Amino acid sequence: KSRVEVNKYERNRFNRAACIEILGDSCVACGFNFEETYGAMGKGFIHVHHVNPVSEIGAGYKINPVEDLIPLCPNCHAMVHRENPPLDIDKLKSVRAKHSKD
Repeated sequence: KSRVEVNKYERNRFNRAACIEILGDSCVACGFNFEETYGAMGKGFIHVHHVNPVSEIGAGYKINPVEDLIPLCPNCHAMVHRENPPLDIDKLKSVRAKHSKD
């Protein structure tokens, strides 16, 4: 039998809501909007990426919803986290542009 310890990092739903209210609910990297594709079911759905990983910021850190959080679709959010440290959004946009078929 082995013991596993897990760190739990709290996310604040008010910061998430403020980010979406200010920056919108379209992906900042690719522009995807769930409501435009899925109708009412997709309204307001978007992932919110922490520019500085939650695991690296101190408990007393005050998150700025505009500077510290970015709305990303699940695909772009996953691609950002394929790298360690996570890619910045400009780099992700550059990767997308390089491989875009448009």
